[in-house]
Amino acid sequence: MKGFVDEPNYTIDLLEEGTTLSDVIDNHIYEQALAEKNAFFVADLGNVVKKHVQWQNVMAQIKPFYTVKCNTSTALIEILAALGIGFACASKNEIALVQSYGVAPENIMYTSICKQLSQIKYAAKNGIDILVCDNETELMKIARNHPSAKLLLHIATEASSEGEEMSMDFGSSLKNCRHLLECAKELGVEVVGVKFHISSSCKDLQAYTHAVSDARCVFDMGAEFGFNMSILDIGGGFSGAEFQLEEIYSAISPLLDIYFPPDSGVSVIAEPGSYYVASSFTLAVNIIAKKVVARDQNKELEPSPNDEPAYMYYMNDGIYGSFASKLTDNAIAVPSVHKKYSKEEALFASSLWGPSSDGLDQVVEHCLLPELNVGDWVIFDNMGANTLGEQSAFNDFQKPPVYYLISAYDWYEMQDAGITLDTTMKNFFFVPSCFHASQEDRISAPA
Repeated sequence: MKGFVDEPNYTIDLLEEGTTLSDVIDNHIYEQALAEKNAFFVADLGNVVKKHVQWQNVMAQIKPFYTVKCNTSTALIEILAALGIGFACASKNEIALVQSYGVAPENIMYTSICKQLSQIKYAAKNGIDILVCDNETELMKIARNHPSAKLLLHIATEASSEGEEMSMDFGSSLKNCRHLLECAKELGVEVVGVKFHISSSCKDLQAYTHAVSDARCVFDMGAEFGFNMSILDIGGGFSGAEFQLEEIYSAISPLLDIYFPPDSGVSVIAEPGSYYVASSFTLAVNIIAKKVVARDQNKELEPSPNDEPAYMYYMNDGIYGSFASKLTDNAIAVPSVHKKYSKEEALFASSLWGPSSDGLDQVVEHCLLPELNVGDWVIFDNMGANTLGEQSAFNDFQKPPVYYLISAYDWYEMQDAGITLDTTMKNFFFVPSCFHASQEDRISAPA
């Protein structure tokens, strides 16, 4: 099984009953016992399919367009394409990747707010007509280079919780939307709908109700200018938790019934990214160096239960690799120690760092761990979102390989549900599980 991120062909390990994700991780760690001990991902594609079934159950009337920049691994893109999901692309490379799996142009949107002229021309040449716009300069670029484009006006949303101030950086105000509609009419560019986006960190559900109401206003403005608008894009911001999905749907569903009823002809879509992938990928990293830090040398470290010196551990992956998203969001990576250790074993104040020797390359600031040694492994769950993007320029960092799996139970459940990926996914083959490694106890480190 050699499923690498950038290979056109890959394998999916079909796990027999009784074999778990932890067994797969144990097996690959064992394989590397005398090798380079490189970091690697394990991806559970069955979980991706479960997320899609969950979406269909909760958000039945809203078509998902997967945000490609969230995770571009090959098997993931192909399995989502096989499920009939649309794709929201932010670059030429993402469009080319999605189209390489036979996705029809009408199932692809070009959602970048700031687009290069060459990439607008590429979208036009490849039949990608749905583009997003929020300002007059971008509108004029699109009119000149993609006159047959169908625009979604990206409207600003109200920031109503801490950390949401940046939501106004993108999106047009209602007042400016009228001006953009007037300009589009003069330039002969078709406006077909409205988009908004609310971050997953926003806890105020009224932000959704306000955004849907604002979208209705823009639809009414568009009608005044003769535009027959037919798409409402409610953006992303879906964390992956079923209760959050249900909360959002319960907040917007009544307004959708009022403002965009089924007989209105308006298609409602969304752009989930992390929702599909976050919990489906697990990352295993290796400790490559360690440093003992005396208490009197670092007053910032939280005390250990036994008041012993603290440890700084350096891993073979970090901020300039799979943990890059820590530079832009507040996600907290929670490490689990792979090796067995007694629950009575002493825990020490620890921090985890990437290999760059850069002060920014801190993955975990404070946690309690048993003493680790060079060569030990640390496991991070929920690592599917924003971890497999563009390659870092740091030294010779390469994307970790991805080993794909699906349990036999999930596979047969998919068959029973009528999801037959084997007839639509052409670049993979199954390898029945041939190992039953003993499962190691893994205990998450207290933060």
